[in-house]
Amino acid sequence: MLICYPSNSLSTKPICSVCIANYNGVDFIGPCIDSVLMQDCGFDFEIIVHDDASTDDSVAYIRSRYSQVSLLVSANNSGFCISNNRMADIANGHFILLLNNDAKLRPGALKAFYQYASHQERPGILGLPQYAMENGELFDRGSLLDIFLNPYPNLDSERHSVGVVTGGCLWIPRHLWKELGGFPEWFCMVAEDIYLCCLARLWDYPVEVLPECGFDHWIGKNLGGGKVQDNGLRTTFRRRALSERNKTFVMALTFPAPVFQMVFPLHLLLLLLEGALLSLLKRDRRFIAQIYWPVFTALARQWRQLWRLRRKIQQGRRASLRQFLSVFQWMPHKLTALIRYGLPDVR
Repeated sequence: MLICYPSNSLSTKPICSVCIANYNGVDFIGPCIDSVLMQDCGFDFEIIVHDDASTDDSVAYIRSRYSQVSLLVSANNSGFCISNNRMADIANGHFILLLNNDAKLRPGALKAFYQYASHQERPGILGLPQYAMENGELFDRGSLLDIFLNPYPNLDSERHSVGVVTGGCLWIPRHLWKELGGFPEWFCMVAEDIYLCCLARLWDYPVEVLPECGFDHWIGKNLGGGKVQDNGLRTTFRRRALSERNKTFVMALTFPAPVFQMVFPLHLLLLLLEGALLSLLKRDRRFIAQIYWPVFTALARQWRQLWRLRRKIQQGRRASLRQFLSVFQWMPHKLTALIRYGLPDVR
C-alpha cells in the first residue's frame, strides 16, 4: 500500500522535480531538504520524498516540518529503484533531479543544472562534483569505468563526459527518463545508475558532469559502505552481492555484441576465481556462497527476461562502438584497488 500526502506548494508547473528516496534517514533528511529549499535558482521546483517503510521517525519528521513536500509513504520496503520510479511517475517538472537523503546541494546547484541543460545540443544525464560530507574533500567528478563496470573516480576538472554519474545526485529530462524506462525495478538497489548511464550512452545521449558547483554526500554510509574508508576497502556481503549481480546484468544488457561476446565469458570466469580466492584467503565460504555464486543463479533464473530486454536495448543503439567505449579504462579497477588497499573488509 502507498499513501500520498500532497504538498501545500502553489507551484503547478515546476521546472524541476527534486525526488528524494528515504529509508531511515531522519538524521539526514532535514539538511537534505533544507539544501533544496535554499536554492536561489529563479524558477519553480517541487520536492517529492518517497519513504520506503522507514522504522524511524522519518515520516512524522517530514510531515511536521515540511508541508511543501509531497510525501509518498510505502507500507513495504521496496528498494531504491522502485522508490525513484514511483516519484518520477508523479513528477510534474520538465526535469527530474534524483537526490539521496544523505546528500546536500551546494548553493547554486539547481541553477547550474538548468543553465547547462538549456544549452545542450542533445539532452542527457548530468551530475555534479561530489564532495565528502565529513571533510569537504572532492571525491569525484563522475566516474569512468573499467571493462567490468567498476567505477574509476574522475578527478579531471577538464573532463565532462564520463561513464556514470552517481544516482545520489542525477539530473535528467523527464521525457528522457521515460524513454530510457527508469531504473530496472528488479535491480532493487546498487548499480542502477550505471545501468541508466550505460543505456543513455548506448543510445547516444550524453552523460556529463558540470564543471562548477557540487553537492556534499555521506559517501558509502548506505548499505554499509562500498567505498574507501580509513585507507581501506570496507563493504558488506549484501552490498557486494548486489553490486556483482547488477553489474553483470548491466553488462548483459548494454554491452554491444563484439564487446559482450569477448568480455562476458571472461567476466563470469573471473567472478568464480575471485570468489574462490577470497573464500580461501579469508577462510570464509560466505564469499563464494553469498556473493559470487548467486550471480550465476540469478542469470539462470532471469536469462529470458534479460535476453528480451537486451534485444530491445540493442535495437535502439545509435552510438558507435568507439563512442560507447570512450569512457572505459582497460586496467581493472579491482586490481589497482587490491594493490593499493589490500583485501576488502567485508562484514
